[in-house]
Order: sequence, then structure tokens, then C-alpha cells
Amino acid sequence: MLSKLEGLRFNEEGLIPAIVQDQKTGDVLMLAYMNEESIRQTVETGETWFYSRSRQELWNKGATSGNKQLVKNLSVDCDKDTVLIQVDALGPACHTGEETCFFTPVSGEPKARNILLELSEEIQGRRNNPIEGSYTSYLFREGIDKVCKKIGEEATEVVIAAKNEDPTELKNELADLVYHALVLMELAEVSTDDVIGVLRERRLKKEVPAND
Repeated sequence: MLSKLEGLRFNEEGLIPAIVQDQKTGDVLMLAYMNEESIRQTVETGETWFYSRSRQELWNKGATSGNKQLVKNLSVDCDKDTVLIQVDALGPACHTGEETCFFTPVSGEPKARNILLELSEEIQGRRNNPIEGSYTSYLFREGIDKVCKKIGEEATEVVIAAKNEDPTELKNELADLVYHALVLMELAEVSTDDVIGVLRERRLKKEVPAND
């Protein structure tokens, strides 16, 4: 890993900017600076380490607050003068308590969170803290047989909508199917990351050329 980082273009202070991104949502969490030692520590420990320009020392993100960042991927840009670190964030990135340091909009609209992640978290919340009158809570009370039955019904309705060539009906039925699939995943303790991992593995296998 470290050999792949050879040729990095540090500034006159021996530092390089590092962009930290949430692997799940794609949100940019923060911008910090790294030197050679903090990069080495990051690679070896699997947690983000940076160099504080004000204190002039290394610091491990979350060492005090507990809001650690587990490194999932580290890459450099084409000019080798910026590092991108994709992480699993165990808490807010900003010292203010915000999820990302970039929470102040200047123009345009703020980026929405990943809707599947939001929905998964809400479904998990309904399971852990049932609410009277909540359809999701009702599904959890009924159990896996009811959820599987609903998935079968929704899958059939997706097929019917597709055969009817009705885009509006189709997208609504697909949304219903995805929602019930997420409920089933919560019941079966299968995460969206688990499913994405399978899809990624299948894709990588397809990209590997067959032996002659």
C-alpha cells in the first residue's frame, strides 16, 4: 500500500490536503492535512490520522471524542497532490456535532442523504422502538411470513405494472418492493452493505479476464 503512495507532492511544509468522504453516503465529511507519518499511521492502523498545523503534531480522529473514522479506501488524485480517504464514520466529523464540516450552504441546494440509508435507519428504529399505528411496526409484529408474503405480492405488482407499460405505476411498485425488501433485510439482519458487497464482488469477477 505505502509503495503506491510514492511520488506524493507535499507542499513546502511537508503536508498534503486530505479529503475525507463517507463511503456509504458519498458526503464529504472534512478536509485536513497529512504528512508522511500520518499517512503511514493511517495505512497501518486503518483509522484516520492527520497533522495539526496549529499544534504541529499528529492527531488521531476520534481519539478523544470517540468519533473515529475507519478507513475503507485511500487513493490519490491524478496530480498526486491530494489524498481522498473513504471511511466508515463512527460519529460526527465536525467538532460542532454536525455529521459533516460542510453544513453551511452558500448557493444551490444542500445534498440529500442517501435515501436507502435513511430508510434503513428508520426501519431499524421502528423495530427497536415500535410505534402504534406504524405500518413498519405492524410488519415486525407479524413476522417474517407476513413480510415474505408482501414481497411476493409487490413483486407480482411490479411485473403487472411493467406489462402495462405504465412508468408511474412501475416506479411506485418498485419503491414498494424495495421498502419491503429492506424490512426483510432488517428481520434477517442483512445490511445494505452486505448486499452491495455481493454486487461489488460479482462485478469484480466479471472484470477478471478468463484464463486462455
